[in-house]
Amino acid sequence: MLDNSPIKQYNALMNQNKIYADPAQSQAISLLQQLYETIQKTPHKRGLLKSIAEVKGLYLWGKVGRGKTFLMDLFVQSLPAEICTRHHFHHFMQDVHHQLKLLTGKPEPLTLIAKQYSQQYRVLCFDEFFVSDIGDAMLLGRLMKAMFDFGIVIVTTSNCAPDQLYRNGLQRERFLPAIAAIKHYTKIVHLDGKQDHRHRTLTFQKIYFQLPHDVKQQHKLHQHLLSEYNLIFSMSASSIGAENLPNEIVILGRNIPFIASSTNENNRSICFDFSQLCQGPRSHFDYVELAKQFDTILLLNIPPLSGQPYERIKARGTEDNGLVMDNSASKTGEREIRLAPMDDAARRFIAFIDECYDRQLNVVLTSYVEQSELYNSGTLMFEFERTNSRLIEMASEEYQRL
Repeated sequence: MLDNSPIKQYNALMNQNKIYADPAQSQAISLLQQLYETIQKTPHKRGLLKSIAEVKGLYLWGKVGRGKTFLMDLFVQSLPAEICTRHHFHHFMQDVHHQLKLLTGKPEPLTLIAKQYSQQYRVLCFDEFFVSDIGDAMLLGRLMKAMFDFGIVIVTTSNCAPDQLYRNGLQRERFLPAIAAIKHYTKIVHLDGKQDHRHRTLTFQKIYFQLPHDVKQQHKLHQHLLSEYNLIFSMSASSIGAENLPNEIVILGRNIPFIASSTNENNRSICFDFSQLCQGPRSHFDYVELAKQFDTILLLNIPPLSGQPYERIKARGTEDNGLVMDNSASKTGEREIRLAPMDDAARRFIAFIDECYDRQLNVVLTSYVEQSELYNSGTLMFEFERTNSRLIEMASEEYQRL
């Protein structure tokens, strides 16, 4: 039988000089190898509550570019597709919400969902485990406990330690069971290497353009970028912006104005103004759908996203998506929330780049500020660090050849 174990794959890449020694990665790949071997020799009955000693999964966390996804993917490739599947965490949650709708009226729907997954797979691998949505936070405690109870082994990557998940989130105490389950059923591995591997030996080409001050020069730049992707802007306006968009695309039942598009089989490209894609009632699921339909997305006129946070008191019912049935559980008049004027748009931009990166789309961006100044202060500095790293990699010829 061909040895395709994680350590075998890792050592082969080392011998080919495609990767280089990293002590933090060495520790992680050893633990993935141990988990691989344990799964191979441990019996499992699908869809039944576990009756044998639990097999602990792995929670790989660390700064951006430390190789978490790379290592997890080696693990995924080592196991048969019949027992192991990999999801970006946002895609997994989208599927969970879809199944919840189908199970409306059924008792214990989260247990049913966990059982369905256990009947299909032994191992679930999640990339980019990150929780910012209160609806997801409310579900995850019970869902993860149920999945572990059915003997599902979970391997996941994240940019933060379990105790930092959903940090400062609304009603965070209701998410704590998810953290407890992660800490009990997985080994926590910190990849604390100093090197951002994404930036090593890459060849770059420009995808981020700072707009000139002159409006006519802005229009000239935009027309040049559109012509590169054979996108024709038919309006005779002196600038391309949100005030003069002639077209709309329907995404998840909502119309989103766009500047130009091509659905040619060899050129699936679309161009949006930033305000339409990131400053309206958009969700991560909108970006998921766009990524299914297009290979290249141009996003124009991005404003500075930094902002000085301010504080306010949460009013009952305004931040919980209507999920709170017990108002006594919703602390109001006590909890201060730090916000900045562009925080919502910045979060959507982060989600947009995450989805494009995960689907290996090409992006072209124009902004009123340099890339280093796009977000350099505010409460989302931690989250935006990943976005900056990904934008650098997405500008590489290596990424665009994938």
